[in-house]
Amino acid sequence: MLRPGQMFVRVVLVSLLLAGREASAQQAPSTSRPTEATGPTIAELMAQARALQSQYHESEALAKYELALSKAPATYDALWQAAVLSVRIGARYTDETRKSAYFSAARLYSSRALVVRPDGAEGHYAEGLTLANQATLLTARGRLLAYRAMRPHVFRAVELCPEWAEAWQLLGRWHYRVDHYNPLERVFSRLFLGGTPSGASTYRAIDALQRAHELDPQRIQYAYDLARVYLNRSQQTRAVAVLQEAVALTPVTADELELSRRCRRMLEQLNRKLRRQISRHVRTL
Repeated sequence: MLRPGQMFVRVVLVSLLLAGREASAQQAPSTSRPTEATGPTIAELMAQARALQSQYHESEALAKYELALSKAPATYDALWQAAVLSVRIGARYTDETRKSAYFSAARLYSSRALVVRPDGAEGHYAEGLTLANQATLLTARGRLLAYRAMRPHVFRAVELCPEWAEAWQLLGRWHYRVDHYNPLERVFSRLFLGGTPSGASTYRAIDALQRAHELDPQRIQYAYDLARVYLNRSQQTRAVAVLQEAVALTPVTADELELSRRCRRMLEQLNRKLRRQISRHVRTL
C-alpha cells in the first residue's frame, strides 16, 4: 500500500509523463541505431489492460494503461480508462490524502483525454466522474464549483453516446445532487456563483437512472441508485420492484456484494413498512 508521500510522487510523475514524454522522444538523435526488442507494443499493452480490467484487476490494469501512456502519451483510450480506474481505486480509500492523490491523477488523465479528442464521449464522462469524486474532498465553494463544471460534461457524454449506461447514471446522479442542494448551498450559489446550475431535476434524475438500468439491468449499482431516488419521491412500490431485481443479481466484486447487502436491507425495511401499512388498513375495515 502506498504511503501519502509516495502518492504525491505518483501524481507528480503522472503530470510529467503526460507533459514531457513527447518532447523527449523528439529529442532522440536520428542517427541512433535501432534497438532490440523494447517490450510490449502499445496494442499489446492495451489488450493486456482490457483483459485485466474485465477480470476486475483494476490496479494491474491501471499500471498497464500507464505503461502504454509512457510510450504514447496521446493514446486516447488509455487516458480516459486510466482516469476512470484512478477514480474507482481512489474512492475505496478512507484516507483523504490517498483519495486526493488518485483523484488528482485522474483529473490529469481526463483533461488530457479531452485535449486529444474534444468530442469523445468517454473523455467527457471521465472528466465528469473525476469532478464528482473530487467534490467530496473540497470545501463548500469548491464543491459547488465542481458540480457547476460537471454540467457540460455529463450532458455531452450522453449526447455523444446515448447507449452508454454509465454516462446516464452519472447524469442522473448530477441531476439528483444539484436538485438537492441544501438552503445554504442555494444561497451561496445565488450570491456568488450566479445561481445553481440550470436544468437539474429529480424527475430528470429518475429518467436518466431508469435509462441506465434499462441499458444494463445486470449492474446492481444502477438499480440501487434508482431505488434510492424512488424512495426519496415516496414511490415505494417502484422501489420494491427495482430492489427485487437487484437482490436477484449475483454480485461479482466486493463493491457489488456490499451494494447487494444494502439493497437487501432496504427491501426488508420496505416490506416491513408495507406489511404494517396493510395491517393498519385491514384493522380499519
